[in-house]
Amino acid sequence: MKHRRPRHRRRVIARAVGTAGTLAIALGAGMTPAMAATKTAAKPTATGFSPDQPDQDDAPWAPQHDQAPQQHKAVRPEAATPRAGTSALQLSLPAPTGRHGVGTFSLHLVDKSRTDPYVPGNKPRELMVSFWYPAASTRGHYAAPWMPSVSGAHFLASQGLTPQQVTLPKTAGHVLAPVDTKLGKLPVLLYSSGLHSDRARGTVLAEDLASRGYLVVTVDHTHDANEVEFPGGRLEVNTMPAGAHSSDTLNVRAADIHFVINQLAAIDKGANPDVDHARLPTGLSHAVDMSRIGMFGASLGGGAVDTAMQLDHRIRAGADLDGQFFGSAPRKNLDRPFMLFSSGTHNRNNDGSWRTLWSHLKGYRVDIQLHGAAHVSFIDDEALAPQEASLLRLTPAQLQQVYGTIDPNRAIEIQRVYLAAFFDQELRHRHGTLLDGPDKKYPEISFVR
Repeated sequence: MKHRRPRHRRRVIARAVGTAGTLAIALGAGMTPAMAATKTAAKPTATGFSPDQPDQDDAPWAPQHDQAPQQHKAVRPEAATPRAGTSALQLSLPAPTGRHGVGTFSLHLVDKSRTDPYVPGNKPRELMVSFWYPAASTRGHYAAPWMPSVSGAHFLASQGLTPQQVTLPKTAGHVLAPVDTKLGKLPVLLYSSGLHSDRARGTVLAEDLASRGYLVVTVDHTHDANEVEFPGGRLEVNTMPAGAHSSDTLNVRAADIHFVINQLAAIDKGANPDVDHARLPTGLSHAVDMSRIGMFGASLGGGAVDTAMQLDHRIRAGADLDGQFFGSAPRKNLDRPFMLFSSGTHNRNNDGSWRTLWSHLKGYRVDIQLHGAAHVSFIDDEALAPQEASLLRLTPAQLQQVYGTIDPNRAIEIQRVYLAAFFDQELRHRHGTLLDGPDKKYPEISFVR
């Protein structure tokens, strides 16, 4: 029999799950109410795991801990604008640490070669992606919102909040700022987020890498993500069927990434793949280096990296931020560099999918662990949730249960430094000492040998 908490405490914990970007994390004994209420990700079967895979229901990094609560009612677009005279809580993100200003823009892409598996009617697969890049100048270009207004209002509603209570942050990215062409062609990184999560959740890492000289493309996996806003304010929400297998989900994501890389190739040749013919920033077509492409992702998005690399050999290096692997991909040899970057309670010693992949990595490989971090420490909510804690009536102890004991700013700093070190080494051939072993400046990092 499941332990039942008092009703008021269940509401508080459900809000904590919402704060975690609707990632259902086990708090104490048993499962969260969101997990009990809806099972959008089936328990993986033996065909999706290596034989030594542990029972994933108890694993805080498993995708069933990424799932969203039940669908909320649609939010009217006009509800996204705070009323005059209200004093909403203004959220913020830590500034990028690189030497370059950051530009950004979004593209609306349609893959006519595939149908969307999550909606009826044989509709072509449709995506929204955001680009982040070093800008020559940001003057006269406004800072992009973390999420557009309609999707932002829907995101807040999933937490039980409104735009009248909370103003989502501005990013460091300036819309359509010109690309810094003095840097030459830029190494490219693609980002995939957690199950039912949004591309915005990787902003603190994406814009920091852009400030260091990378062209970063964050991808929304439509109808897997909880909310995706398309031009004109059209909102598409999660429509994945109950019982969807994680391996199938990863195959869809890998195909999305493959398609996006094809669109990058088109941009490199001077084309504009946006179906609405949206304006592109000056200098973009000269900035895409198709010979230096990497990929990283958080949670299930991290699990998608290996699947995407098996599908598309143009991805030369990959990094998984605390994500579990599924399907046959981890059992195939991979001869390109790979980083495993885990939270404080997760590594290949207790995740059979990581052990399987590790044994099949034939190129450079590194496995590091961030002590004090939790599964959701690798997304923007690590910075945002503590700012919302008072509104959500969360105690410091409850925050630590979801986000770990490490200071949020410190967690983000370390992720930025080590992720950049990996891709600098593999895509830019800039070898430092950070990945050689423990560093006194970052005692929170240990190497899993």
